[in-house]
Amino acid sequence: MKAATLRKLILFTVIISSFITAESQDMKSIPRITGEFKFDGIADDQCWQNVKPLEMVMHTPTFASQPTEKSEVMLCYDNNYIYVGARLFDSEATKMLVTSKKRDEGSNSNESLTLVFDSFNDKENALVFSTTPSGLRNDFTVLNDAIASSPRTPPFNTSWNTFWDVKTSRDDNGWYLEMRIPFSSMRFKEENGKVTMGLICFRRIAHKNEIDIYPAIPPDWGIYSTYRASKANEVTFEGIRSKKPFYVAPYALTGYQQDNVLNESGTAYELKGSPKLNVGLDAKYGLTNNLTLDVTLNTDFAQVEADDQQINLTRFSLFFPEKRTFFQERSSIFNFSFEGRSNVFYSRQIGLNKGEQVPIIGGGRITGMAGKWDIGFMDLQTQSFDPSDTTQSSLPSENFGVLRLRRQVINRNSYIGGILTSRLGMDGSYSTTYGADGIFKLFRNDYLNVKLAQVMAKSLANDPLSLDPTRIFLNWKRYNDRGLGYDFTYTWSGKDFKPAMGFQQRKDYSYYAGSLQYGWIPGKESPLMNHKFELNETMFVDNVSDDVQTAETELAYKFNFKSGFGGMVAVMNSFENVDREFDLSEDASVPAGEYNFTQFVTHLNTSESKVISLGIDGYAGTFYDGNRLTLGLEPLWNIGSSLQLSLAYEYNRVVFPGRNQNFVGNIGRFKALFMLTTKLSLNAFVQYNSTEDAVSTNIKFRFNPREGNDFYIVFNEGRSTYRDLEDPRLPVFNNRSVLLKYTYTFIL
Repeated sequence: MKAATLRKLILFTVIISSFITAESQDMKSIPRITGEFKFDGIADDQCWQNVKPLEMVMHTPTFASQPTEKSEVMLCYDNNYIYVGARLFDSEATKMLVTSKKRDEGSNSNESLTLVFDSFNDKENALVFSTTPSGLRNDFTVLNDAIASSPRTPPFNTSWNTFWDVKTSRDDNGWYLEMRIPFSSMRFKEENGKVTMGLICFRRIAHKNEIDIYPAIPPDWGIYSTYRASKANEVTFEGIRSKKPFYVAPYALTGYQQDNVLNESGTAYELKGSPKLNVGLDAKYGLTNNLTLDVTLNTDFAQVEADDQQINLTRFSLFFPEKRTFFQERSSIFNFSFEGRSNVFYSRQIGLNKGEQVPIIGGGRITGMAGKWDIGFMDLQTQSFDPSDTTQSSLPSENFGVLRLRRQVINRNSYIGGILTSRLGMDGSYSTTYGADGIFKLFRNDYLNVKLAQVMAKSLANDPLSLDPTRIFLNWKRYNDRGLGYDFTYTWSGKDFKPAMGFQQRKDYSYYAGSLQYGWIPGKESPLMNHKFELNETMFVDNVSDDVQTAETELAYKFNFKSGFGGMVAVMNSFENVDREFDLSEDASVPAGEYNFTQFVTHLNTSESKVISLGIDGYAGTFYDGNRLTLGLEPLWNIGSSLQLSLAYEYNRVVFPGRNQNFVGNIGRFKALFMLTTKLSLNAFVQYNSTEDAVSTNIKFRFNPREGNDFYIVFNEGRSTYRDLEDPRLPVFNNRSVLLKYTYTFIL
């Protein structure tokens, strides 16, 4: 099938509909604190009586209705802190859902109050501070104006942490809180003695599946509407100065590692043990009011949660999200993405090689603003590395650098910028990627996104006038859940565009995509909160042969009920032109050839506001020259405020009857979280992957008396579930370790 034939099936029709002028928000001046203040979580001090509460309206299930419960949320400040006081009344306080959650874990199954600060007032990024009646803290950052790059990629950086405090209390009438956020934890831009930020505040009444919000942001953009920085109300602070933080956080790590390794003769496994002892340092320093320097020495990520196991039913590499804390703060500034997961910068290229840790000697990062420019700079050095898999090549010591610049133009939602990455090996190898981009807000919800990037490397001809090392990206999108929406994309990727610090699944291809959507947000009488139809078409074309590599057409219906039940159903037709055979397992493969197949796809979820909730994913239909059935179940049981159990199970069965081949793959994940207090937790994570006949266990004990002061005990173990898979017989366990890590942060 040639591209010219399929292109006729894609009609890029842009319908310019009438659009309503956005409601203007009045600038709100936050008052300075007056009177005595006792930080105790009761919010009854005299100072709070002089502060006018925010005027909140219902966001969902029925926008602009009067909230069913009274919420009094107040803000004030002094030279060092923003203070938040709240009295959150509930006429059915005995029904409040206060479930078990660890630090930095958010959920719709908890009563909560959330503050969203667009601290630089850039209308795109924001800092989020959220708490629950039990005083659990959750902080993260919002990226890309809360516009998700894909349905399964939330526009958040949930690994971001900063210093702040909260205290809460409860009685028969509801719950109350006081929050204290240091200005040094936020970073902002001060002009003529005045600081302007964007502010969003919303309360989740989980047992009613209700959200009340300030300002009156409609749910027109889906479940992330409450985080849209561009819709925040501007608030001002006067007479404050950005504090220059100086935090020094040394760590010490000790423990013991055991590995079963094959002896030299290959006849038996030998148990080898090695003690672990390591020290390192992280530091943060405010270079200017708006620029922060982070330094790391002998970096260690022993406490980071293990990656979720995945089964790969495609011919392309899997993507794993970043979980390491050093790469998280203002990580959105480094984003230079194309379609799907493709990106010029993928931080997991640093310090990781096929899942194994590569030691990081040290490095630094500068983030913030200089004038009107957003700046992100990072440079790290890794040690040379010999992988445990002897079929893989050794890595030399390498230097990784990235520089990202962006600034607003035309209006507050339009930007231009550039990026430069370099990967330099001590063996003389090098690869550099540079690019320029712009995103322009054309109408109320219409955005034009353009990018141009090139790669220069030791192994390439390095001709900047050639399309071979070049990537071009064009996208026009109207983003909304009410009325007409559309999304059209074209990209070209040359044969030599292989960013060594990026993530890209294909090479030497063109990509065409079109999407049309129409959505409704019904009124009070409807049980539906929102629903919409989508028609999506994507196509990957080989640049040399002009043959289609992949094409997909999807018709989907998505819906959310006011009760919290929601999901989607879709029919997806796929075309795959497989240029070389690829394996699903040792017993099943897909030969080279052209394939047309159709699948039914569904995702359903019950309300997370219940004690027990369930998510269901399913794929069923033809698959290449066979058939596929995939079923995923994710039950969650919130037993109480101190214990949560979750289970994820994925079943995959692929059958190729004409070739007498079949593949069955199962993944099981079990998580248990026990919160002894808000500062003391025990987390167990056990995974089973049938394709690898392996079970991995990660148990983590954490004591966090205050932000920046952490003590961890971490147990890791890997086992084979089928010991007779190889000769000699596999050992009882492959590896096992116990690690103790202590970090203490000095505030200087």
